[in-house]
Amino acid sequence: MAKVEASAPGKCILFGEHAVVFGQPAVAVAIEQRITVSLELLEEGTDEWRIDGMKLIPSKHPHVQALRSRLWQKKAGAPALSIHINGDIPPASGLGSSAALSVAASACLRAARGRWLSEGGEATETKHWAEGFSSQLTDTDVYSDVIEGKDPARRAGNNGQGDLHIWGNQAIDVDECALLGHAVEAIAQGGRASPMDSSVCAHGGIVLLSNEVVKETDWAYTRTLNTPEGDRTWQVHTIPVMADEQDVYLVIGNSGVHAPTSIQVAKVAAAMTENPQRMREIETIGLIARRGVEALLKGDFEAVGRAMSENHLMLRGLGVSCFELDNLVRAAAPSSLGAKLTGAGGGGCMVALTRNPKQTSEAIELAGGRTLISKIGNAGVRIEGHEGLPFWKPSSK
Repeated sequence: MAKVEASAPGKCILFGEHAVVFGQPAVAVAIEQRITVSLELLEEGTDEWRIDGMKLIPSKHPHVQALRSRLWQKKAGAPALSIHINGDIPPASGLGSSAALSVAASACLRAARGRWLSEGGEATETKHWAEGFSSQLTDTDVYSDVIEGKDPARRAGNNGQGDLHIWGNQAIDVDECALLGHAVEAIAQGGRASPMDSSVCAHGGIVLLSNEVVKETDWAYTRTLNTPEGDRTWQVHTIPVMADEQDVYLVIGNSGVHAPTSIQVAKVAAAMTENPQRMREIETIGLIARRGVEALLKGDFEAVGRAMSENHLMLRGLGVSCFELDNLVRAAAPSSLGAKLTGAGGGGCMVALTRNPKQTSEAIELAGGRTLISKIGNAGVRIEGHEGLPFWKPSSK
């Protein structure tokens, strides 16, 4: 049986939500909970894709449809697939379930399709790719509208002439998975999405997003997106994980309250427009995030916890917390280094940094939350297994 399976982690924001929209830094970590995507070939002659046994309806699955148009076009000869999705990241909880799905699915599709290399080059050398998307390539554009029948991943001119075809793990590139994840997240969100979720889900570990390159971190790449409000540019960094030798955990508490991200973002934007003096609150969140980054680099998790608690107070002041979240934060405080809401707020989840995960988890659950426990610094996207690859080998030109 021809099959490929990949997984990607969810994410949790430690500092900087909302302020990142105004150019301040934000930090997120990959959590242990993951989304797993598996692909299988359908019987020959079958044209309709299936997702978890049901007919795939593009309007209901915009992430999958956007990936299909970029990597798996029917007019180019790509066969129909059956997709199965499972995982332990709660949907619509602010923990990156949709980005994890996009990143894992992009890895599956690339492994199953493979990649043509030009000049007989190495897969690790982007300049030798005859097809693909990367921060290093300027002759393919993952963000542009895709014309059915035209392969947007094919490089221009002689660079697009394939000499060697590879597949499976050797065809996977983490930057490509992050880039594809960001593009399809933007499509699903009406042209607006930061690269935070897709970068964390692809790279794993700890990711810093800022409007400028931050010293003492590992700068990864620049992301630029043309949004309805104009071009947005982000600098994406990775932060070395210093938690392995320290007994620290994240306990995530789900309030059970649903609050769409767009409403919370619009609420903060309106507050800044009505009273520009409140931008000082945004700048303060930025200062707290920078202190948190310094603490992470030093492995000082007591200071990381203090920064998280300070960040929550500022977010409460912005009006994006709620009674349920505040209640869970208060419950976690006595047994944790720090606690705050994570994500857009108004509902969704909070997170506590703790050396006593069982005690903190029990306290949050007694206060009405549902908990997940995770270590810091978890692996990014990975292929879990495959057989019968490649599913499909596109033309070498």
